[in-house]
Amino acid sequence: MSTPVERETQEPSFEEAMAELERVVARLESGDLTLEAALADFQRGIELVRYCTRKLDEAERKVELLVAGASGETETRPFATEEDASA
Repeated sequence: MSTPVERETQEPSFEEAMAELERVVARLESGDLTLEAALADFQRGIELVRYCTRKLDEAERKVELLVAGASGETETRPFATEEDASA
């Protein structure tokens, strides 16, 4: 079981971050926020977008493509990114 301090330092899942981002957007779109609250929500939204983008980039690097081999058998190989090709 994790302690309260550990829970605070754990990153949210992609889905949790997306759900929070949706709530932030809904609050911003409502128009009921003060300027200060809107700026704070906007800042949090930017943080969440960057986090979600990073998580998606990490997932993309883990994707494997199915490719038909010379014998017609299906084989897997890692998904190559532009970063991988330039390394």
